[in-house]
Amino acid sequence: MASVDPRLVRLKELLEQKAILHGDFTLTSGKKSPYYFDGRLVTHDAEGITLIGELVQEILQGAGVDAVGGPSVGANPIITATLIASHRAHQPLDGFFVRPERKQYGTGKLIEGTLPSTPGAAVAIVEDSVTTGGSLRRAIEAVEAEGYRVGKVVVVVDRRQGGVESLRAGGYDVEALLDADGDKIIAP
Repeated sequence: MASVDPRLVRLKELLEQKAILHGDFTLTSGKKSPYYFDGRLVTHDAEGITLIGELVQEILQGAGVDAVGGPSVGANPIITATLIASHRAHQPLDGFFVRPERKQYGTGKLIEGTLPSTPGAAVAIVEDSVTTGGSLRRAIEAVEAEGYRVGKVVVVVDRRQGGVESLRAGGYDVEALLDADGDKIIAP
């Protein structure tokens, strides 16, 4: 049996310690849940985001993508950490984020940051968690509307509520660092 990456083990511990809240929550999808995964409590933790950046960068280095981005706000620290890790690995990526809605002033952009200059280039989309996949789909639609191809989707935690399966059914290559089973984090 292959050994588990110790960084994944530590990330799992951090997520369990910091990111799972219990109560009565309404998720972005509109679904009700007795627990809430607040990935920002780990993506804004120095150790947690370092682990995430390294793990995502290693997944992307073999995916043939030129840039990494995702829906703002959840993806922003993951994007930055992945960019830093890609620079340290001497395989620098470009980075961008997708706004919830187009800016109504200045440049009026929906996508901010640096996208590849080559039309049709492959990009990766990242996010802290996925439930139904709605936020990821909106980010994917935005980059595809600009003429880019989504070569990889990476999420920190798959809540196993249909989002990953829906994205895969749409033809996207999706990978989760970890899965959730109810309010427990488990290895994928």
